[in-house]
Amino acid sequence: MTYTITEESFDSLALYRNEYGNRLNWHLVFMLPEWLKVWWQELATGADLYLRAVKEGETVIGIAPLMIDGKTASFAGSVNVCDYLDFVVAYGREEDFFNVLLADLQQRGINQLDLRALRPDSITLSVLVNIAQSRGYEVLCKPEDVSLEVNLPPTWEEYLMMLDKKQRHELRRKLRRLSEAGQVDYRLAKDSESIHGSLGVFFNMFTESRQDKADFLTARMESFFKSMVGAMTEAAILRLGILELDGLPVAMIIFFDYNNGIYLYNSGYDPRYNSLSAGLLCKVLCIKESIEEGKKVFDFLKGDEAYKYHLGGKEIPLSRCQITISQ
Repeated sequence: MTYTITEESFDSLALYRNEYGNRLNWHLVFMLPEWLKVWWQELATGADLYLRAVKEGETVIGIAPLMIDGKTASFAGSVNVCDYLDFVVAYGREEDFFNVLLADLQQRGINQLDLRALRPDSITLSVLVNIAQSRGYEVLCKPEDVSLEVNLPPTWEEYLMMLDKKQRHELRRKLRRLSEAGQVDYRLAKDSESIHGSLGVFFNMFTESRQDKADFLTARMESFFKSMVGAMTEAAILRLGILELDGLPVAMIIFFDYNNGIYLYNSGYDPRYNSLSAGLLCKVLCIKESIEEGKKVFDFLKGDEAYKYHLGGKEIPLSRCQITISQ
């Protein structure tokens, strides 16, 4: 077979996604062309984009969304806003893809791969590491963070029974207290007009709910968020969950609805409703709706906050893998 490696753009990746659909394993929200394009435009600094497709004839078998700094290649995307990172490869073509990619990187004088935010089921850990070790490359992989997720059962009652007795009791008590405080409504904003119309309120809640979030939302990061929300809304992936009490928004969450799973990206709440656990219950009601819609996974994404464990989340270790490419 004849393989070639071609330089790509974010727009050409979008065309490949439309053309190949599920034949290419676009398994992560954070590797979608819409996301990558916004990240690169808003947050990339000091590296050269290495966006390549490996082709067999005219058929794409994989995509390497990398950036190069000196002699080191890493994923395009920073771990402070991208929870998971990986390559995009056609099912069953991983070995062919990596052999071509490694040869090209070696030819360009790249001697180090520094790959972060890797799930245990990532293509990097499940395939590339073995190939690198078989070539005698030095491979160092170590855990650097965790995410938490819960496999959703068919019904809300089954979900509640998954929680331990104390947490189940606490959750029911908090939901009861909220309902006693007024008319409760949890609704979704899906279209561009309604999402952007609520974004200012979300930013206020985001910065007021925790000091570390206020520190995080610099002018540059706010610009990224606005561009990302626009791109992912246009792709019909982003949702804004809004918890209202007597018609007033008291908590909001931004999440992705992708591949039959829900990915909780960020949240905020009005501190005046802290005693009613508004922030937590907005997430809970999102879980409930996700179950009712038949979703399979609710992913809390990166971070080991206590509430994720209380809501049934199980740890997923995230690793950093450094591979030295022998010249």
